[in-house]
Amino acid sequence: MKSRLVFIDLLRGWATIVMIEVHIFNAFIIPAFKETGWFRVLNYINGLVAPSFLFVAGFVFVIASQRKLEEFRTFGKAFWRQLARIGLIWAIGYALHIPFFSFSRTITATTDLDWLKFYQADILHCIAVGLLAVFLGRIVIKRDVVYQWYLIIIGSAVVLVTPLIWEIDFVPRVPAVIAAYLNGQHYSQFPVFPWLGFLMFGAVTAIAYTRWRASEKEIDFLRTVGILSGVLIVAGSLLIELPVRLAGVSTATGANPLFFASRLGIVLILMLICWYYVEKRKTERSFVVAVSRESLLVYTAHLLFIYGQFWDDKSLTNLYGGTFGIGQCVMAALGLILLMITSAKLWGWLKQRSLPAARIASYATALIVILVFFIKKS
Repeated sequence: MKSRLVFIDLLRGWATIVMIEVHIFNAFIIPAFKETGWFRVLNYINGLVAPSFLFVAGFVFVIASQRKLEEFRTFGKAFWRQLARIGLIWAIGYALHIPFFSFSRTITATTDLDWLKFYQADILHCIAVGLLAVFLGRIVIKRDVVYQWYLIIIGSAVVLVTPLIWEIDFVPRVPAVIAAYLNGQHYSQFPVFPWLGFLMFGAVTAIAYTRWRASEKEIDFLRTVGILSGVLIVAGSLLIELPVRLAGVSTATGANPLFFASRLGIVLILMLICWYYVEKRKTERSFVVAVSRESLLVYTAHLLFIYGQFWDDKSLTNLYGGTFGIGQCVMAALGLILLMITSAKLWGWLKQRSLPAARIASYATALIVILVFFIKKS
């Protein structure tokens, strides 16, 4: 089996591209538009981006780790590379929320509220936690069946516990940096509960896929997934009000396990659509796949473009947030998407042409950014 599956790359690529549109519209559109019916529909569609992104992270880890298991368990190079990658994802997640791009100013001028915003858990933090859990579990648990149950139990637990803890303020009870991972009480958009569930079930799906494909039953697997996704969507939609009637649980939609189930079902449908498209087109290369394979670069770069405070300590959102009409948002989204596609293709080309040169460029860039951060006074 190939270590990369194009249909999964396609799913992540489209999720990354739509993510750019999400951030453009959320940051720049005139607030009055957010109360309209069409925006609520768009918002629901946009809400599938993060689940897809997390699902793919779990799926890809399982597929890519198959040929590295021995090195993982003997603490070889693959072990340390995987650990370093998880650390990099975590570091970027926190770096994107640094209060000021200056070490001295961060230490002297950061308020308690700024620190809470810095500690918030975004999608990179959730991915890092999830990858660490699936990584360590893969090292310790050797049997695929047991490992699959390990993932199912963790995934189910974080989803089912969420309504019980969603509205608890954990900051007085545990350090704020830990509390940020538990719920969305203090700025966290993607706390572990319930978002980690998507990554875990992505890993579960990958294990099932590899087993069925090895038995030459890939079509049977896809049919089973299709039926399961339908059950999740229908049950989640029809029974979504059930938890609201239970005492002691949160009534928030985002904390509802049945809402989680319906979104997981839709993500599975999207995965099947990508598989069908790849089978029909027999495509191995596209701009979507290029974006997928450089998704960390695209994710980081587009957020810095929108939220980076490069204009006299102001970001584009500070300058133009909430002032764009629909046409302006569409044009801005298309322009930034085109820029990110170009960046992904150029970076991918450089890595293919000379991987050492690409590594030197990335290390040099990181070093320059770190030096400027510590030298800059204001």
